[in-house]
Amino acid sequence: MPEIHLTDEEQAFIDTKLRTGAYRSAEDVVRAGLALLNRQDRETEDLRRRVQQGIDDADAKRVHEYRSSDDLLKDIRQQAGESPIRKPRMAKGHGH
Repeated sequence: MPEIHLTDEEQAFIDTKLRTGAYRSAEDVVRAGLALLNRQDRETEDLRRRVQQGIDDADAKRVHEYRSSDDLLKDIRQQAGESPIRKPRMAKGHGH
């Protein structure tokens, strides 16, 4: 394994994680950090792909205009497979 040089602050962070008992070794702390970095990289790449897809759709005029924000939210919920959220109704005589 390659030798890794850490700042005092980085070493103190690792030491703190080890004292909590959440990790058994410094290597485990580093592995956890690398796993998070890997996940972040994948999520960033997915976001870039989705943004580019949106740009491509807009350029190709594959867009939909909504009359209101409620219509947009209704469509989003429908595409997500959620049931629409109903607004609570006020009892008679207790409203504004």
